[in-house]
Amino acid sequence: MTKHIGILTSGGDCPGLNAAIRAVGKAAQGVFNMEVIGIRDGFRGLMENRTMELGRETLSGILTVGGTILGTSREKPYRMLIGGKEMDVTDAIVANYEQLHLDALVCLGGGGTQKNALHLKEKGLNVITLPKTIDNDVAMTDVTFGFDTALGIATEAIDRLHSTAHSHHRIVVVEIMGHRAGWLALGSGIAGGADVILIPEIAYDVAKIAKAIRERAKSGKHFSIVAVAEGAMSIQDAAALQKAESKKEKAQNKADKKKAKAAIAEWELRHAGNTLRLTKQLEELTGLESRLTILGYVQRGGAPSAVDRLLSTRLGTACADLINEGVFGVMVAARGEGTEPVPLEKVAGKRRSVPVNHPWLKSARLVGTSLGDE
Repeated sequence: MTKHIGILTSGGDCPGLNAAIRAVGKAAQGVFNMEVIGIRDGFRGLMENRTMELGRETLSGILTVGGTILGTSREKPYRMLIGGKEMDVTDAIVANYEQLHLDALVCLGGGGTQKNALHLKEKGLNVITLPKTIDNDVAMTDVTFGFDTALGIATEAIDRLHSTAHSHHRIVVVEIMGHRAGWLALGSGIAGGADVILIPEIAYDVAKIAKAIRERAKSGKHFSIVAVAEGAMSIQDAAALQKAESKKEKAQNKADKKKAKAAIAEWELRHAGNTLRLTKQLEELTGLESRLTILGYVQRGGAPSAVDRLLSTRLGTACADLINEGVFGVMVAARGEGTEPVPLEKVAGKRRSVPVNHPWLKSARLVGTSLGDE
């Protein structure tokens, strides 16, 4: 019998989503004779039963297009905003899955999507996921699609900032995406020749950064590029966050847990302007004019790179193959030049951070880049 599969994209958009949709759809239809439909706007669209056809005409020409033709959202099946109230709509999603006669649901997304997919698997749905995010922080995969494109965009931005920093003898601080993982800031910082790279995995000392910049000035280099992941923290901020998170973990009742969550939320609010404060601190400590550039959502936009198109196609076609074989409850991970199905239980709730002994960090130190810790 013909298999029917639904595809949705969830979480933030990124380059390569359309390439992955195309790969799943073309392989499923053209090789395995499956019927494919798109679910609009992530899990909310599945809850509201909003779909679109993904025939050959729709899939044609989207390989090079950024974003997602399906639309996306950050809604969670077990905590969705309905009429101003958060509700568990899992039962409605399961009912619509059955009403659409789906044999499988393909979810394209990052860490949050893996958790949501596992939740639906536990409710009896045949779910399979693909790892996407420019942060490259999904566990159990070598790489996520979207990362390479964002890496190129951030690197080009750093390249362009070199000339203005050099011309005006300035410190230019570049804020790069990455809340809890520093892959993007680290990779683009190394590729762009940043003099200082700050990532969430290594707490920094502002005084040591300023010292490194002053030493550059003494050697005749009167400018510096500082690449900062948005989640990078000073030693003091890291200690404060760790204390707040420890209180949350040790909370014995709802009241204590609520109080701990409020403390974390307050910390996050204070930390939101961290890169601007860092820029001002460096200007005061070095005497060099300092300017801040926040790359923001430009890192997510535009056509996917050749590497991301290839990766999305590899993962998408492998996904269709696994569905044909009846393999569900897994994420299709990139593994070397191939792919590997990894149980969602091993992925959900985990994060792929930069290890402190990673070769990229060693290379950065050996070329004289300051990581803010020594």
